[in-house]
This record gives sequence, C-alpha cells and structure tokens, in this order.
Amino acid sequence: MLKQVITSWQVIAVTVVLVLYLYIIFYAARSYHRPRAKKEKIKKHKIKKAELPTAPKDSESAENTNDELGLEEA
Repeated sequence: MLKQVITSWQVIAVTVVLVLYLYIIFYAARSYHRPRAKKEKIKKHKIKKAELPTAPKDSESAENTNDELGLEEA
C-alpha cells in the first residue's frame, strides 16, 4: 500500500511543485544577498623596546596626564 501512495500522481506532483518552489526561494535569496565586506588583514608588527611608551616617574606628571585627559581622582 505504501508503494501505491508514493507512486501516485498526486504525491509526485506535490513533490515536484515543492522542489521547484524551494529552488525559486533559494535562488531569490542568493540573488538579493549582499556580498560580504572584505576584512583587511591586520599585520602584526613587532614593537621594539625603544618605541614603547614610558610612564611618567614623578607624581606631578601623572597628575598632568590626568588633567589633560579630563579625569578626576577619586
């Protein structure tokens, strides 16, 4: 009985229509899909010790940097 149901023209017709419908849906989704933006690769550069920023050693210069940044001490 299952063989008769699977091979009936109604089941075959609905299957064909469903496959065509899904094909059209996926085709439309592909055609309207925005291309992805290419990400630029970030190259890693080695920083030499001489190029590293140094922290101020005295307390006055540390306060000045906070003032320049607009930060308040708690």
